[in-house]
Amino acid sequence: MDQSEQKLPDIIPTHVAIIMDGNGRWARERHLPRLAGHRAGVEKLRRVLRAAVEFGIRYLTIYAFSTENWERPSREVRGLMNILEDVIDRELAEMHKNGVQLRHIGRLEGLSPELQEKVRHAIELTKDNKRLVLNVAWNYGGRDEIIHAIQGMIDDGVDSADVDEDMVHRYLFTSESPDPDLVIRTSGELRVSNFLIWQSAYSEWVFPDTYWPDFGPDQLREALWDYARRERRFGTVTAPIA
Repeated sequence: MDQSEQKLPDIIPTHVAIIMDGNGRWARERHLPRLAGHRAGVEKLRRVLRAAVEFGIRYLTIYAFSTENWERPSREVRGLMNILEDVIDRELAEMHKNGVQLRHIGRLEGLSPELQEKVRHAIELTKDNKRLVLNVAWNYGGRDEIIHAIQGMIDDGVDSADVDEDMVHRYLFTSESPDPDLVIRTSGELRVSNFLIWQSAYSEWVFPDTYWPDFGPDQLREALWDYARRERRFGTVTAPIA
């Protein structure tokens, strides 16, 4: 048995971000509607959340709905909204019990007033939990986030001479989270897809071929081993170049 299937590495990333890709293809290969793939993905998220807590990950960010996803068929968009509401209704109590702090990154515009209220209630209920911070990127886009940050700085009258990386970080949706150490994109696609494009500048990326509904604790553990084997240099070198 491979070591990644037996134990955890000594080095665990503080912040893991996941692009949960492949739900639609998973469903198509099984001759199921796309929403069946999204619902299967939610079931897998429950297991991955538990594993993240068990493995000692402190921050988990999931890409649930992008600003571009509004262009999908209206039936699929409505179905995704219903899934979000179902997840809050069914999973919030357990997440709260397990010490998960729920945060939203992105814009709540586009959700019904009732669903917006449910999201705000979930955030308020769990705000003091410390075991795991779960950032849900819903109606989120990396470029939109940067535009939002620039608008915020202009509105606050920030002098251009004061704009540096720390200042930009304070205006991002993720201002209360460290940058991700590891970003996982399932399904084997090799694209960033407008996800945390500022924050992931020096993240390690892994691209497992597994569709998201087939991604579970074992695959997460393998990704952690992949991360632990790497040497993070942040643009520097560890030894002189001959």
